[in-house]
Amino acid sequence: MRRIEYKSDAQLAMMAKAGVVTSRALDAAVATTRPGVTTGDLDLAFREVLAENNATSNFLGYYDYPATICASVNDEVVHGIPGSRVLEDGDMISIDGGAIITEPSGKKWNGDSARTVLVGNISDERRELSEITRAALWHGIAAAASARKVGEIGVAIEDFVRSETGDKYGIIEDFVGHGIGSQMHMAPDVLNYAARDLGPRLKKGMALAIEPMLVTGSIETTTLEDEWTVVTNDGGDACQWEHSVAFHSEGIWVLTAEDGGASELSKLGVTVKPIPA
Repeated sequence: MRRIEYKSDAQLAMMAKAGVVTSRALDAAVATTRPGVTTGDLDLAFREVLAENNATSNFLGYYDYPATICASVNDEVVHGIPGSRVLEDGDMISIDGGAIITEPSGKKWNGDSARTVLVGNISDERRELSEITRAALWHGIAAAASARKVGEIGVAIEDFVRSETGDKYGIIEDFVGHGIGSQMHMAPDVLNYAARDLGPRLKKGMALAIEPMLVTGSIETTTLEDEWTVVTNDGGDACQWEHSVAFHSEGIWVLTAEDGGASELSKLGVTVKPIPA
């Protein structure tokens, strides 16, 4: 059984630095996104911000992954490899990336976040899919602020999606959130759906990457011949939003949002607390 890593406030503060770099690199990639640019252009924009901040990519080289972001377009669920694909008017693209900040001691701390971007003149259907997925993420984070167990996050995500849209969207089950800290992927798994086993207790010192993925059709997927890109079997659209969240001595802080998630979580009745210095 994998052990959960518990961090001190000082270590979580280092993770917040990695989270801010991740957020700013995503800002650059999102700002680059428009019809006519390639997914490789987005990767370059992300890469440049990492370099400017003395950070490194936790995606590049991970099990030989060849880029600094995953760029998943339309029916691609996750792990789309950026390259020569040209974005077209009406596309939707999920951009997933992360940063590593290294302490003078050599200790490494990870950030991980994803956003979906609507390219040009987008359909109402794709806009709604992104909006519901994004809102589901924030409802999951809000639930985490008072949850007793990790699995309550998935319950909150599914409850929100079903209450808002019924069975209109599928919630991907083959890919889930995860613990994060000195490594990008750590225990525990963070489900995006309700399960009978609610998993481990949420405790101070934990950090979790919460990342709901919704699809317009079946949740069945296939990995393409590049051994990375995951697509929906029925060609339905897919959407992903993700944040890394810390549970510190005084409360909750969204590591990959520059305001700690305050602006979004206040709408849901949750007050974030900065990580003590």
